[in-house]
Parts: sequence; structure tokens; C-alpha cells
Amino acid sequence: MDKSEEKALNDIANFGCHVLRVLEEEGHPPFCYSIGIKQSSGQPELIVAGLNPELAHSMINQYNDRVRAGEYFLAGQRASGFLEGFDIEFREVHSSHYRNYFGWGIWLYKGTDFKVLQAVWPTTKGKWPWDDHGSDWYQYVQPLLDEPVR
Repeated sequence: MDKSEEKALNDIANFGCHVLRVLEEEGHPPFCYSIGIKQSSGQPELIVAGLNPELAHSMINQYNDRVRAGEYFLAGQRASGFLEGFDIEFREVHSSHYRNYFGWGIWLYKGTDFKVLQAVWPTTKGKWPWDDHGSDWYQYVQPLLDEPVR
């Protein structure tokens, strides 16, 4: 086991999760995701795409704290308190995206037998990615991962 794997396992043991930041590359926007939440609380892991990495990391930590305190979040549910002034909506990530987005989750769980929710955020004008007339940039930075890869 290398030092980064040891750190991930220590973070999970001490905090309930480890957060990974992935830089933009090969047509994928930057994103952050958790590993260990399923292991520590039985709840789905979380991914946040397209936001400032510090903000996305903070949202994942807040999600982890809330589920560890007994709160549940379901696909299709909107929730407040993650982004100041805006709700987010949770979407269940389709497993066909796991290989492209959740390598460390596959490592931790020794396969793809875990669930991930995507925290989807609106624009500052209250538009969601599924609304008509979304900008190309907005569609790029926040791909919706609840549909199978085509």
C-alpha cells in the first residue's frame, strides 16, 4: 500500500470519508468525489462537478457530516445548506460512469458495488442543467451522470 492509499484509509477511519480532487482533462470537467461514506455510514458516495475545488470539497464534507448525523438524501431530492442561497438536487449516478469517474471508489470497494449521488447545482439565475437554453459551458462543467454512457 502506498502513502496516498494509507492517507485515504486514515481519513476514512478518522473522518468517515476521503475526498479526491480530479483536474480537468480529456473532455472531463474538474470534479471532486468521496470514498468511504458508504463504508462509514452506509450512505451513497457523492460527486460534485464543475465548482471551485475548495467549495466542492466543502460540500462533500458537509454531506458526510450530515449523513453521519443520520440525515438521508435520495435521488431527486432537493436540499439546502450546501450552497449559500441555492438548493442542490441529488441524482443517482449510473454505474456505467464509474470507470471514468470513481477509480478510487472501485479500489476501496473492490468493484462497482456502491452507489454514488451527484450533487447538481443551478446557475445563479436558478437554471438547472436539464432546463432549456443552458449554456454550452454550463452543460460541459456539470455533465449529468444519471443516464448511461452512450
